[in-house]
Amino acid sequence: MSHSTRIKLTNTIIFIILSIGAVFMIAPLLWMLSTSIKQKLDVFALPPVWIPSNPQWSKYLEIWEAGPLLSGIQNSVIIAVSVTVVGTFTSSLAAFSFAKLRFPGKNQIFLMLLSAMMIPYPAVMIPQFMMFSKMGWIDTLLPLIVPGLFGNIIMIFFLRQYLISIPNEVIEAAKIDGSSYFRLFSVITFPLIKPAVAAQLILWFMGIWNDYLAPIIYLNSPEKMTLQLVIANFNATYAIQTDYPLIMAASVIALLPVLIIFLVFQKQIIESVAISGVKG
Repeated sequence: MSHSTRIKLTNTIIFIILSIGAVFMIAPLLWMLSTSIKQKLDVFALPPVWIPSNPQWSKYLEIWEAGPLLSGIQNSVIIAVSVTVVGTFTSSLAAFSFAKLRFPGKNQIFLMLLSAMMIPYPAVMIPQFMMFSKMGWIDTLLPLIVPGLFGNIIMIFFLRQYLISIPNEVIEAAKIDGSSYFRLFSVITFPLIKPAVAAQLILWFMGIWNDYLAPIIYLNSPEKMTLQLVIANFNATYAIQTDYPLIMAASVIALLPVLIIFLVFQKQIIESVAISGVKG
């Protein structure tokens, strides 16, 4: 067997394996979309009905009356956008400081920051709840917003590693020209790390949008609940009635923002991973 034939055979096998994996990955998404437009009896039909003969789109209208879905979307948007925008700015500033600035104890502070990643969230849930309770923040969006405004440790670490690969000569030349530290960051450094920032911002947004544990700890009022809590209440209420089409319709609505953002910015995610892999 020639070398070119072996390469073609290998590529074909890899393509088949990836295609099978893609089918398994996308099948639950298609099933969710299909179930949202089915009748109740079709959900449990055997053999499974993938494409209903009489699609029922009424569930997408009914979900807005079944619970506080609109307020859940608004609360999730407020939390996700405010945290990711401000938190990304502060994280990139911190990463720039750890990568390019000189100050006493820089490496020690960075190691202490990384050590915080080893502490599991359940270990700090009760102390955080007690602290926010004394501050009167329970049943408000503040416990979900304020901590994230100071940055994300994973993002700081990722951006710092990315910034280390940027030559220090660029920074030193700008210093000689009289640039301030903020100008060094905003004009020179930030444009160079845009792909990495975009990728981390998108992944962080997806994590906050899909978060369920933190909101259920701090939020009680229906009008303060995030979208994930609203859908969980749908599941608890309507699963008993076997109204799975309504639950799946609400899940599709919750998935759309994340899916759209991922499809629009997937180039930045792939570019960031590729560049960091080459430079690492």
